Amino acid sequence: MKNFNYLLLALLLVFSSRLFAGNELGFPNKKPLVSIFKSGPYLGLQRGKYTNLEFGYEFQRKAVKLIKPTIQALNTGFDYNLTENVLGFSIGYWQKRGRLDLTYGANLVYKTDFDQTRIGIAPTLGYRISIAHLQVGANLLTKSDDFKNTNTFFVSLRVVMINNRNFKWRKRKRI
Repeated sequence: MKNFNYLLLALLLVFSSRLFAGNELGFPNKKPLVSIFKSGPYLGLQRGKYTNLEFGYEFQRKAVKLIKPTIQALNTGFDYNLTENVLGFSIGYWQKRGRLDLTYGANLVYKTDFDQTRIGIAPTLGYRISIAHLQVGANLLTKSDDFKNTNTFFVSLRVVMINNRNFKWRKRKRI
């Protein structure tokens, strides 16, 4: 459990430093001219040793820039395995920097078989095209002697159905 706490702290530091970092020279980034805020439900299929159906909701913020556009997203949802009767809840974050780059993220995970529970984190690496998001990850969960019917390594395909979109324009200073 002690190693798990150190791992959780290290991942938290990496993601928080990446989130609040400026550009490569250390200067703060200039606000983009247009920011797009999107949200909507998602439906997914998670495949590993076991197959899980995923349902949830995702909030995305896209900074529209000519060079290195960024997308950041927060999601919350649940997954259910019908054959093993395992229910899982997750809260996650991912980001994408650039047009053709990979997405990097992590989820806080809670799994239960209605007798025992396991909690942990799931770092993910993925690729996003339009509404489809393919992710590969690993569930790093707490130890349990009897409750082992969860995916350790998984591939997840999510389809996000955007139903809310808002634009925010940066005001230019006139000379």
